[in-house]
Amino acid sequence: MASKKDIYSYMNFLFSKLPFFRRKERESSYYKNLKKLLEDLLASSDGESHPIHCYSADDLIRATNNFSPSRTVKLGSYAMFRGFLDGRSIIVSKYYIRNWSNEDRDRSCVIRDIVISLQMSNHDNVLKLLGCCLEFPIPVLVHEYAAKGVLNPDGSLGGASEDRIILPWNIRLRIAKQVASAVSYLHTAFAGAIIHRHLNPRCLFLDDDYVPKLYDFSLSITIPPPDSDVEDAVGGTLGYLDPAYMRSGCISEKTDVYSFGVLLLVFLTGRKALEFNQAEGYGSVISYVLECDGQIRAIVDPKIFEEVEENKQIQQQLHDFLNLALFCTRDRIESRPDMVDVARELVRIEEFVMPS
Repeated sequence: MASKKDIYSYMNFLFSKLPFFRRKERESSYYKNLKKLLEDLLASSDGESHPIHCYSADDLIRATNNFSPSRTVKLGSYAMFRGFLDGRSIIVSKYYIRNWSNEDRDRSCVIRDIVISLQMSNHDNVLKLLGCCLEFPIPVLVHEYAAKGVLNPDGSLGGASEDRIILPWNIRLRIAKQVASAVSYLHTAFAGAIIHRHLNPRCLFLDDDYVPKLYDFSLSITIPPPDSDVEDAVGGTLGYLDPAYMRSGCISEKTDVYSFGVLLLVFLTGRKALEFNQAEGYGSVISYVLECDGQIRAIVDPKIFEEVEENKQIQQQLHDFLNLALFCTRDRIESRPDMVDVARELVRIEEFVMPS
């Protein structure tokens, strides 16, 4: 795996050439990307108009100081940079092109992200897409800025361990409830269910009020009605991948339900979905929870118990939250709940403790 330094070096090499693109190359990329975008927008038309602003490459180069590593917000499937444009902070997302990348496939992934982001633009828990730039070989996305940043793999915020922010229990619960609302909307609001397929903490930004903003729909897939599943190559994040999907290659709404259940366990335990132990190798948060055999004190992040102490109502919340997570991560997809029911149960769990 490439180190962060190697990635930065590659990005510097790649982005340093951007100002010298010949106009013909930019125009070629623009029309190639525009053609694919219009095709996909037409194919996914839900009867609504979804206008999108097109930025120039020069706009985004200036906004990010030529994609300076000092502006990096996150690395992953996207290299994400904080930028300043038209008097506001933005996030500029450039798909990370790897040595084995296929340009047409990468273009399809990014344009899928654009199309679904536009469809989800009216949901409060989705990172708003402000526009895109079609002048690069692969389109570059421009999102609203989310001040608190992206979640760490263990559900915390911040960078180095000494700077990490451990979220209190009520914030973790509220984030889970609001993300469930966004995923439920994906599954039910359109003619065919849209499966995110990439749910994990690194797909969640938080704004100033700790409101979660789901993003990265590049791996999402639509199930055409009246089908309930569709076959595709396995894609997603290790530790969050549904075992049934990995065995069969069949994606359904329950694929997201499993990943969301793992996310709940991460919020509850404060552990990563997969952790490496020098003696035992990789272990999953699900295995850890099952080995604890329902002992809530051993399962729950100690920071939560420090916070809630002996509050019986909140301890019941923790039990119910754990049971829901285990319900979502059952091996047999028929035994898992629908995402709408998961969202409804999280509302009930949150309301179990009424503010005084």
